[in-house]
Amino acid sequence: MKVLSLYVEGDSLVHKLAPVTKLAYAVTSVIITLLFPSLLVGSLFVVLSFILSLNARIMKHMLTLLAVVLVLSISILVIQVLFNPSNQTVIFEIGNIKFYKEGLVHAFVLILRLYNMIISFGILILTTKPSDLVDNLVQRGLSPKFGYVLSSVLQIIPQMLSTTSTIIDAQRSRGLETEGSFFRKMRAFVALLGPLVLSSLVEARERAMAIEVRGFGIQGKRTMLNEIRETNIDKFILNILRILLVFAIVWRIVLWVIH
Repeated sequence: MKVLSLYVEGDSLVHKLAPVTKLAYAVTSVIITLLFPSLLVGSLFVVLSFILSLNARIMKHMLTLLAVVLVLSISILVIQVLFNPSNQTVIFEIGNIKFYKEGLVHAFVLILRLYNMIISFGILILTTKPSDLVDNLVQRGLSPKFGYVLSSVLQIIPQMLSTTSTIIDAQRSRGLETEGSFFRKMRAFVALLGPLVLSSLVEARERAMAIEVRGFGIQGKRTMLNEIRETNIDKFILNILRILLVFAIVWRIVLWVIH
């Protein structure tokens, strides 16, 4: 059975890194940008993530993910520039509408955090097979049951997209009109929603029966069919990320105590 995922086949350095290493980078970059609301820190991680995306040759797919949050970014920019409570310095005015420097800076910090989160986790998802990520985490002591849940979450979006496409083709063959006015599209959406929900429930039931038949809940030591090896490069990167994360947390606590 074909496993659906957002994984993009490749042979880059990023692809060769262990899944846990890429997960650690994504989590560390997000935490540090949250701890330090700075344009410099956010920009550094965004630039680094872009470089990694270029190395992995997934920029085309990454731009698709970034386009999804474009509207949210614009909303953050408008709200912060106009209504941020700390707004004092007016940059320019359009009629009675004033745009403030403080809101603009804060908006860029929030947007950099958002894009860093999308890009860093996008690197993980686009360059890592879900099965490899789960196997690597289970090797490191993660509960197999939690690993199964994680694997299901990573596959739910591509699985639902594939199912939706199949249902749309089936409904069109029966004469359902899916193009045209807004109300016609809404009627088509309602017609698609029922089969999509039902098919998702059936797939969940079938998957639950399949894993029980294969002894998923058995107790005892497990052997790994696909053993993920972590290289010296992975260990080096993980150590650097640990140092950065510890330093960021300690430094943030020191700043909090001082102020």
